[in-house]
Amino acid sequence: MHRFFLNKLIMVLSTFAAVIGLGFLLWILTTLSIKGFESINWAIFTHDLVEKGLLNVIVGQLIMAGIATLIGVPMGMMAGIYLREYSFGSRFSDIIRNLSDVMMSAPSVIIGVFIYGIFVAPFGSFNGWAGALALSIMMIPIIVSTTDSMLSLVPQELREAGIALGASKAQVIKDIVLKSAKIGLITGVLLAFARVVGETAPLLFTSSNNDYFMLNLNDPFPSLTVSIYQLATFPDETSQGLAWAGSVILTLMVLFINLTTRYIFRQRKAK
Repeated sequence: MHRFFLNKLIMVLSTFAAVIGLGFLLWILTTLSIKGFESINWAIFTHDLVEKGLLNVIVGQLIMAGIATLIGVPMGMMAGIYLREYSFGSRFSDIIRNLSDVMMSAPSVIIGVFIYGIFVAPFGSFNGWAGALALSIMMIPIIVSTTDSMLSLVPQELREAGIALGASKAQVIKDIVLKSAKIGLITGVLLAFARVVGETAPLLFTSSNNDYFMLNLNDPFPSLTVSIYQLATFPDETSQGLAWAGSVILTLMVLFINLTTRYIFRQRKAK
Protein backbone atom coordinates (compact mmCIF):
# COMPACT_ATOMS: atom_id res chain seq x y z
CA MET A 1 0.00 0.00 0.00
CA HIS A 2 2.78 2.40 0.91
CA ARG A 3 4.65 1.70 -2.33
CA PHE A 4 1.44 2.14 -4.36
CA PHE A 5 0.74 5.51 -2.72
CA LEU A 6 4.35 6.67 -3.22
CA ASN A 7 4.23 5.65 -6.89
CA LYS A 8 1.01 7.61 -7.45
CA LEU A 9 2.41 10.64 -5.62
CA ILE A 10 5.57 10.70 -7.72
CA MET A 11 3.53 10.28 -10.91
CA VAL A 12 1.27 13.20 -9.97
CA LEU A 13 4.21 15.44 -9.07
CA SER A 14 6.06 14.52 -12.28
CA THR A 15 2.98 15.23 -14.39
CA PHE A 16 2.43 18.54 -12.59
CA ALA A 17 6.04 19.58 -13.21
CA ALA A 18 5.77 18.62 -16.89
CA VAL A 19 2.54 20.61 -17.27
CA ILE A 20 4.16 23.68 -15.69
CA GLY A 21 7.17 23.41 -18.00
CA LEU A 22 4.99 22.99 -21.08
CA GLY A 23 2.79 25.86 -19.91
CA PHE A 24 5.73 28.27 -19.75
CA LEU A 25 6.97 27.04 -23.13
CA LEU A 26 3.54 27.55 -24.68
CA TRP A 27 3.32 31.02 -23.10
CA ILE A 28 6.70 32.00 -24.56
CA LEU A 29 5.94 30.64 -28.02
CA THR A 30 2.47 32.25 -28.07
CA THR A 31 3.82 35.67 -27.07
CA LEU A 32 6.68 35.34 -29.54
CA SER A 33 4.34 34.35 -32.36
CA ILE A 34 1.86 37.14 -31.73
CA LYS A 35 4.40 39.92 -31.39
CA GLY A 36 6.82 38.50 -33.94
CA PHE A 37 4.52 37.74 -36.85
CA GLU A 38 2.72 41.08 -36.58
CA SER A 39 6.10 42.81 -36.95
CA ILE A 40 7.27 40.79 -39.96
CA ASN A 41 7.01 42.38 -43.40
CA TRP A 42 8.75 41.96 -46.73
CA ALA A 43 11.09 44.89 -46.06
CA ILE A 44 12.72 42.94 -43.24
CA PHE A 45 14.13 40.48 -45.77
CA THR A 46 15.21 43.08 -48.34
CA HIS A 47 16.70 45.93 -46.27
CA ASP A 48 19.67 46.29 -43.95
CA LEU A 49 19.44 47.05 -40.26
CA VAL A 50 20.05 50.75 -40.84
CA GLU A 51 16.99 50.75 -43.12
CA LYS A 52 14.84 48.97 -40.54
CA GLY A 53 15.41 45.54 -42.05
CA LEU A 54 17.24 42.39 -41.00
CA LEU A 55 18.75 41.13 -44.25
CA ASN A 56 22.37 41.87 -43.36
CA VAL A 57 22.19 40.39 -39.85
CA ILE A 58 20.45 37.19 -41.02
CA VAL A 59 23.08 36.67 -43.71
CA GLY A 60 25.87 37.55 -41.28
CA GLN A 61 24.63 35.06 -38.69
CA LEU A 62 24.47 32.27 -41.28
CA ILE A 63 27.94 33.12 -42.63
CA MET A 64 29.58 32.93 -39.21
CA ALA A 65 27.70 29.75 -38.31
CA GLY A 66 28.69 28.27 -41.69
CA ILE A 67 32.38 29.09 -41.19
CA ALA A 68 32.19 27.68 -37.67
CA THR A 69 30.79 24.47 -39.16
CA LEU A 70 33.63 24.26 -41.68
CA ILE A 71 36.13 24.59 -38.82
CA GLY A 72 34.42 22.62 -36.08
CA VAL A 73 33.03 19.61 -37.95
CA PRO A 74 36.33 18.28 -39.40
CA MET A 75 38.19 18.82 -36.14
CA GLY A 76 35.43 17.29 -34.05
CA MET A 77 35.03 14.30 -36.34
CA MET A 78 38.77 13.60 -36.43
CA ALA A 79 38.90 13.76 -32.64
CA GLY A 80 35.89 11.45 -32.39
CA ILE A 81 37.42 9.01 -34.86
CA TYR A 82 40.63 8.96 -32.82
CA LEU A 83 38.74 8.26 -29.60
CA ARG A 84 36.76 5.38 -31.04
CA GLU A 85 39.15 3.84 -33.57
CA TYR A 86 42.69 4.56 -32.40
CA SER A 87 42.80 5.26 -28.66
CA PHE A 88 41.95 1.69 -27.54
CA GLY A 89 40.60 2.87 -24.18
CA SER A 90 43.79 4.66 -23.13
CA ARG A 91 43.92 7.10 -20.22
CA PHE A 92 44.56 9.91 -22.69
CA SER A 93 41.25 9.15 -24.43
CA ASP A 94 39.43 9.31 -21.09
CA ILE A 95 40.95 12.74 -20.47
CA ILE A 96 39.79 13.94 -23.90
CA ARG A 97 36.25 12.65 -23.30
CA ASN A 98 36.10 14.35 -19.90
CA LEU A 99 37.40 17.62 -21.34
CA SER A 100 34.84 17.39 -24.15
CA ASP A 101 32.03 16.94 -21.61
CA VAL A 102 33.30 19.94 -19.64
CA MET A 103 33.45 22.07 -22.79
CA MET A 104 29.87 21.18 -23.70
CA SER A 105 28.66 22.48 -20.35
CA ALA A 106 30.93 25.55 -20.25
CA PRO A 107 29.08 28.91 -20.38
CA SER A 108 29.32 30.40 -23.86
CA VAL A 109 30.28 33.79 -22.43
CA ILE A 110 33.54 32.29 -21.14
CA ILE A 111 34.42 31.16 -24.66
CA GLY A 112 33.60 34.65 -25.92
CA VAL A 113 35.89 36.27 -23.35
CA PHE A 114 38.67 33.80 -24.21
CA ILE A 115 38.48 34.55 -27.94
CA TYR A 116 38.27 38.27 -27.17
CA GLY A 117 41.54 38.07 -25.27
CA ILE A 118 43.47 36.33 -28.06
CA PHE A 119 41.79 37.37 -31.32
CA VAL A 120 40.10 40.72 -30.66
CA ALA A 121 42.04 42.74 -28.08
CA PRO A 122 45.48 42.21 -29.72
CA PHE A 123 44.14 43.50 -33.06
CA GLY A 124 42.16 46.37 -31.56
CA SER A 125 38.89 45.61 -33.34
CA PHE A 126 35.96 43.25 -33.28
CA ASN A 127 35.86 40.98 -36.31
CA GLY A 128 33.78 38.23 -37.89
CA TRP A 129 36.61 35.70 -37.84
CA ALA A 130 36.70 35.83 -34.05
CA GLY A 131 32.95 35.28 -33.90
CA ALA A 132 33.15 32.27 -36.21
CA LEU A 133 36.04 30.84 -34.18
CA ALA A 134 34.10 31.20 -30.93
CA LEU A 135 31.14 29.37 -32.44
CA SER A 136 33.40 26.62 -33.82
CA ILE A 137 34.87 26.03 -30.35
CA MET A 138 31.33 25.51 -29.09
CA MET A 139 30.63 23.05 -31.91
CA ILE A 140 33.72 20.87 -31.52
CA PRO A 141 32.80 19.05 -28.25
CA ILE A 142 29.30 18.33 -29.59
CA ILE A 143 30.72 16.82 -32.78
CA VAL A 144 33.34 14.87 -30.80
CA SER A 145 30.72 13.32 -28.53
CA THR A 146 28.33 12.56 -31.40
CA THR A 147 31.04 10.99 -33.57
CA ASP A 148 32.35 8.90 -30.69
CA SER A 149 28.84 7.65 -29.86
CA MET A 150 27.76 6.95 -33.45
CA LEU A 151 30.94 5.03 -34.31
CA SER A 152 30.50 2.90 -31.20
CA LEU A 153 27.21 1.64 -32.67
CA VAL A 154 28.93 0.24 -35.78
CA PRO A 155 29.39 -3.54 -35.26
CA GLN A 156 32.98 -4.62 -34.75
CA GLU A 157 32.39 -7.43 -37.26
CA LEU A 158 32.23 -4.90 -40.10
CA ARG A 159 35.68 -3.62 -39.23
CA GLU A 160 37.06 -7.14 -39.02
CA ALA A 161 35.51 -8.05 -42.36
CA GLY A 162 37.15 -5.06 -44.02
CA ILE A 163 40.54 -5.94 -42.57
CA ALA A 164 40.09 -9.57 -43.69
CA LEU A 165 39.50 -8.37 -47.25
CA GLY A 166 42.86 -6.62 -47.22
CA ALA A 167 41.76 -3.04 -46.60
CA SER A 168 43.89 -0.79 -44.45
CA LYS A 169 42.55 0.62 -41.20
CA ALA A 170 42.11 4.04 -42.80
CA GLN A 171 40.14 2.51 -45.69
CA VAL A 172 37.94 0.54 -43.29
CA ILE A 173 37.16 3.71 -41.34
CA LYS A 174 36.49 5.81 -44.47
CA ASP A 175 34.59 3.30 -46.59
CA ILE A 176 32.84 1.15 -43.98
CA VAL A 177 32.63 2.72 -40.52
CA LEU A 178 31.85 6.30 -41.50
CA LYS A 179 29.37 5.24 -44.19
CA SER A 180 27.57 3.01 -41.72
CA ALA A 181 27.26 5.87 -39.23
CA LYS A 182 26.63 8.70 -41.71
CA ILE A 183 23.00 9.32 -40.70
CA GLY A 184 23.96 9.70 -37.05
CA LEU A 185 26.90 11.93 -37.95
CA ILE A 186 24.71 14.20 -40.06
CA THR A 187 22.24 14.40 -37.18
CA GLY A 188 25.05 15.48 -34.85
CA VAL A 189 26.22 18.17 -37.25
CA LEU A 190 22.70 19.60 -37.56
CA LEU A 191 22.25 19.63 -33.79
CA ALA A 192 25.58 21.38 -33.33
CA PHE A 193 24.66 23.96 -35.99
CA ALA A 194 21.31 24.59 -34.32
CA ARG A 195 23.15 25.03 -31.01
CA VAL A 196 25.50 27.75 -32.23
CA VAL A 197 23.29 29.60 -34.72
CA GLY A 198 21.30 31.07 -31.85
CA GLU A 199 24.23 32.11 -29.64
CA THR A 200 24.58 35.72 -28.52
CA ALA A 201 27.07 35.94 -25.63
CA PRO A 202 30.25 34.90 -27.52
CA LEU A 203 29.42 37.23 -30.43
CA LEU A 204 29.06 40.22 -28.11
CA PHE A 205 32.76 39.87 -27.27
CA THR A 206 34.03 38.87 -30.72
CA SER A 207 32.15 40.01 -33.82
CA SER A 208 29.97 42.69 -32.18
CA ASN A 209 27.54 43.97 -34.84
CA ASN A 210 27.25 46.07 -37.99
CA ASP A 211 24.26 47.95 -39.37
CA TYR A 212 25.28 47.47 -43.01
CA PHE A 213 25.47 44.49 -45.34
CA MET A 214 29.08 43.34 -45.62
CA LEU A 215 31.16 40.25 -46.33
CA ASN A 216 34.48 41.46 -44.90
CA LEU A 217 35.07 39.42 -41.76
CA ASN A 218 38.06 41.56 -40.76
CA ASP A 219 35.68 44.21 -39.37
CA PRO A 220 32.77 44.13 -36.91
CA PHE A 221 30.32 41.72 -38.51
CA PRO A 222 26.49 41.76 -38.50
CA SER A 223 24.72 39.06 -36.50
CA LEU A 224 21.04 38.44 -35.86
CA THR A 225 21.34 37.44 -32.21
CA VAL A 226 23.34 40.52 -31.19
CA SER A 227 20.92 42.72 -33.15
CA ILE A 228 17.96 41.22 -31.27
CA TYR A 229 19.71 41.96 -27.97
CA GLN A 230 20.47 45.55 -28.97
CA LEU A 231 17.10 46.32 -30.57
CA ALA A 232 15.19 45.01 -27.57
CA THR A 233 16.85 47.65 -25.37
CA PHE A 234 15.83 50.58 -27.59
CA PRO A 235 12.83 52.63 -26.39
CA ASP A 236 11.08 53.06 -29.77
CA GLU A 237 8.43 50.57 -30.89
CA THR A 238 9.95 50.16 -34.36
CA SER A 239 13.21 48.79 -32.96
CA GLN A 240 11.39 46.55 -30.50
CA GLY A 241 9.22 45.28 -33.36
CA LEU A 242 12.36 44.36 -35.29
CA ALA A 243 13.63 42.53 -32.22
CA TRP A 244 10.42 40.50 -32.03
CA ALA A 245 10.56 39.79 -35.78
CA GLY A 246 14.20 38.69 -35.51
CA SER A 247 13.33 36.47 -32.55
CA VAL A 248 10.58 34.63 -34.42
CA ILE A 249 12.82 34.23 -37.50
CA LEU A 250 15.59 32.77 -35.36
CA THR A 251 13.12 30.47 -33.61
CA LEU A 252 11.81 29.20 -36.94
CA MET A 253 15.36 28.58 -38.17
CA VAL A 254 16.24 26.51 -35.11
CA LEU A 255 12.87 24.72 -35.23
CA PHE A 256 13.39 23.81 -38.89
CA ILE A 257 16.87 22.42 -38.16
CA ASN A 258 15.61 20.38 -35.22
CA LEU A 259 12.66 18.98 -37.19
CA THR A 260 15.02 18.06 -40.01
CA THR A 261 17.28 16.33 -37.51
CA ARG A 262 14.38 14.35 -36.06
CA TYR A 263 13.24 13.32 -39.55
CA ILE A 264 16.71 12.10 -40.48
CA PHE A 265 17.05 10.21 -37.21
CA ARG A 266 13.61 8.64 -37.69
CA GLN A 267 14.59 7.52 -41.19
CA ARG A 268 17.69 5.92 -39.73
CA LYS A 269 15.67 4.00 -37.15
CA ALA A 270 13.22 2.87 -39.83
CA LYS A 271 16.09 1.31 -41.79
